[in-house]
Amino acid sequence: MTDQALIIIDVQNDFCPGGALAVAGGDEIVRPINALQDRFAIRVLTQDWHPADHQSFADNHEGAAPFSMIEASYGSQVLWPRHCVQGTIGAEFHANLRVDADLIVRKGFRPEIDSYSAFFENDHATPTGLAGYLRERSVDKLIMVGLATDFCVRFSAVDAARLGFDVTVVEDCCRAIDLDGSLAAAIAEMDATGVRRLTMAAL
Repeated sequence: MTDQALIIIDVQNDFCPGGALAVAGGDEIVRPINALQDRFAIRVLTQDWHPADHQSFADNHEGAAPFSMIEASYGSQVLWPRHCVQGTIGAEFHANLRVDADLIVRKGFRPEIDSYSAFFENDHATPTGLAGYLRERSVDKLIMVGLATDFCVRFSAVDAARLGFDVTVVEDCCRAIDLDGSLAAAIAEMDATGVRRLTMAAL
């Protein structure tokens, strides 16, 4: 395999300023991501796409506070503010993002399990089908950008590296939530699995 793909992760209204789960500066990455798209023949977008009764929403658990933790069947799960509900404005891509994708991967649509990674549900076993698609397109090198560095970008990058892809995260085309040290943990895990971290200028 010789081709490469740009993976644009969750650049959606609810993750941008004014959204239900806003990442600081989330809208600042839209312009550079748009500029980057011209350099790739294969572009994939991921989209958080939750049903209203998703178990990761704090308000679906009586008395639970946002950002508290529960033990799900697949391990520890953060309880998030309600976000990216299917068919809502919050779930739409940022209005200024160029949506010119070969594929849009929707994730987190099963009520009983969250999905940070573009490749697997949070059980780390149920695939999204993205790996197979990329291999059918003869892709072995992935460039990742989007939101948020320490959750969906991190899990996507680490899973891709473990699946044998060559992975680079463009750090200035990402923004982080940084929840209780999650950014430092994400950087450590990405480094440990061989994910490169570069700036757009160095790409």
